[in-house]
Amino acid sequence: MSHSKVHIPPMSMNAITAKLFTHVERNIVQNYGEKGREKVRQGVENFGYYDAEKIAKQATVDGENHTLFEYLPRNHNTESKYEKDITIYALMAKLFAQVTKAVVDYFGEESNDVIREGVRTFGEERGKGIAQRARTNDLPNTIENYLSNYDMPRSELFTFDTEFHPSEIEQNFTVCPFGQQWADDNMHEYGILYCQMIDPSVAKGYNPDFEVEHDQYVLREGNCHFRFKLDE
Repeated sequence: MSHSKVHIPPMSMNAITAKLFTHVERNIVQNYGEKGREKVRQGVENFGYYDAEKIAKQATVDGENHTLFEYLPRNHNTESKYEKDITIYALMAKLFAQVTKAVVDYFGEESNDVIREGVRTFGEERGKGIAQRARTNDLPNTIENYLSNYDMPRSELFTFDTEFHPSEIEQNFTVCPFGQQWADDNMHEYGILYCQMIDPSVAKGYNPDFEVEHDQYVLREGNCHFRFKLDE
C-alpha cells in the first residue's frame, strides 16, 4: 500500500503534562496507597489549583485521558501563582517538582525509585506512540525516523545540536526549559529524577533495541549530552 504522507501534529504540551502526572500519580498510589494520594494532593495544591485546572481542561480538549481532575476541588476559586507569560514547559516542570517533593520529603529516598518508575512508564508509552507515528507513514522504527516523528513540540526554548553518525545520534542540549526551571526553583534533586529516566524510556518504547547514554545533565554539568545508539 502506498499512501501520501500523513502530517501528524505533535502532542500538546498540556496533554504531555497531564500524561506525565497520571503515570507518576498512578505509581505513587500503587506503592503508597491513600497516604500517597494525600501527598500527591498536597503537591498539586502547592503547585496551584488554578493552573492545574487549566492544564487538566486543555489536556482533555486535546484528547488526553488523565487523573489530574481527581486532585482538584470543584470550586476552589483560586488564582494563578505565576507570571502571566509563564510557559507550559515551566508549568510542567513545577507540577512535577511539587508532586515529587511532597512525596520524597515524606517517604524518603526510597521513593525516588517510585517517581522514576512513573517517569519510565510515561516515557515508554510516548515512545510507542512515536513508533506508531512512523508506522502511520509506512516508516520503520529505525534511528533515522526517531526524531522526525517525535511527539513533543520542538520549542525554541531548547537550545541543542544534533549530529547524525552511522547507527548513532549525538545530541547536546545547552538550554532546557525543564532543567532551567528546576535550577531556578532550587528543585535540582527532584527534577533530576525526571532527567535520569526520560530519554532512555522514550527511546526504549520506540524500539526495544535502542540504547541511550546520558552522561551529562543540565542540572549537574550545565549541559545534557546524549548518545542514541541502534544497531540495525
